Amino acid sequence: MALRVGMVSLGCTKNQVDAERMLYKIQKAGYQLVSDAALADVAIINTCGFIESAKQEAIETIFEFVALKNEGRIKKIVITGCLAERYKGEVSELIPEADAVVGIGCNEDIVSVLEKIAADEHVEVFDEKEKLSLTGGRVLTTLSFFSYLKIAEGCDNRCSYCAIPSIRGKFRSVPMENLIDEAQKLVHNGVRELILIAQDTTRYGIDLYGKYMLPELLTELCKIEELKWIRVLYCYPERVTDELLDVMAREDKIVKYMDLPIQHCDGEILRRMNRKGDEKSLRELMEKIRTKIPGIILRTTLITGFPGETEEQFGRLAEFVKDVEFDRLGCFAYSAEEGTPAAEMDGQLDDDVKQHRADIIMEQQMLIAVKKNNALIGKTIEVVTEGFDRYGECYFGRSAADAPDIDGKIFFASPDKKLVPGKFVKVTINDMLDYDLIGEIADESAE
Repeated sequence: MALRVGMVSLGCTKNQVDAERMLYKIQKAGYQLVSDAALADVAIINTCGFIESAKQEAIETIFEFVALKNEGRIKKIVITGCLAERYKGEVSELIPEADAVVGIGCNEDIVSVLEKIAADEHVEVFDEKEKLSLTGGRVLTTLSFFSYLKIAEGCDNRCSYCAIPSIRGKFRSVPMENLIDEAQKLVHNGVRELILIAQDTTRYGIDLYGKYMLPELLTELCKIEELKWIRVLYCYPERVTDELLDVMAREDKIVKYMDLPIQHCDGEILRRMNRKGDEKSLRELMEKIRTKIPGIILRTTLITGFPGETEEQFGRLAEFVKDVEFDRLGCFAYSAEEGTPAAEMDGQLDDDVKQHRADIIMEQQMLIAVKKNNALIGKTIEVVTEGFDRYGECYFGRSAADAPDIDGKIFFASPDKKLVPGKFVKVTINDMLDYDLIGEIADESAE
């Protein structure tokens, strides 16, 4: 009887795509995949190691499975992903119960790892980060109607607070023909929404083609007939070109949604972060985007409490957020990561100060979100059905204005129509609750 294998994938969607590729290899080799890793013979924990909170989550998850192993409920534990890569030998030292620790350059060897631990070998394998496969089959772990398309791996931006380049290696784009082929296969298998991801999607193609090729890639993806929505995440402000904005404005399949993680608006803080721009250039960019693409949803991510951030600089950030009125915003307290230049900078702030500033920004954003959601009451919008909420006795889903897992939901009644995940419908909004909207299905369906 084949070993049952389950996986828990933590952290970002880029890590999730890596997990899906490993699951495909495992399934193809004849192992039985189970959705609940606690019910498997072998539990694979695909970890995140980006910031302190992610590391803690990874370690806590691993120790939950260590407890299951000690109770005899699972047989083997495999640790993969960014934490395994970043801390190499330390992971085995800290967690001797782990049967295998696998660096990201050895994801291709996951079947060989399973064979060895089945024979009671202890495995620690690491290779060059650049050996991480950028293509290959996947077992989707998202809902069946949407999928992430990872268009590049690694990062060359070298932001002073970020450990990603040391974990994931240099930036490398996936050849466009491979991406088009992967997208066509995903759509053939029922995917209606593709979400483009990378550490920096706007850098796509520079290493392969000598120029930024995201506009060309988007244009080609729009030619796939059954594809309905294309969403782009992780755009760097300084690489948002007129050409990119023109393509987004022109193509109906590209949802009018742009994710721009600006991190801060103060020019001096951005310089210390090893990022470009300042408040003036950022304000001008947001105005340009909104002029070229009316009604676009703008999402950003911010960091408060970066080393040396003064009350005055934080005040400017708060004022900037209030003025620009981003549609979606996440704010995080700065996390000092060992091995990064920022961790060695003078002016490290107390955790309480950093978190208090993040809380202030999020309180401001809540007021903006309430205002924007109130303006939608009475309007009818297109929603993709994600599931049924038994507690609320209603369906829920997302509009084009919402990315999965990070943005709000739309809860709606459909008393006369039974809906399945992936069904696009028209919903009339009649109420709101913080970041979420509440409505009922309109007479006419979107499909």
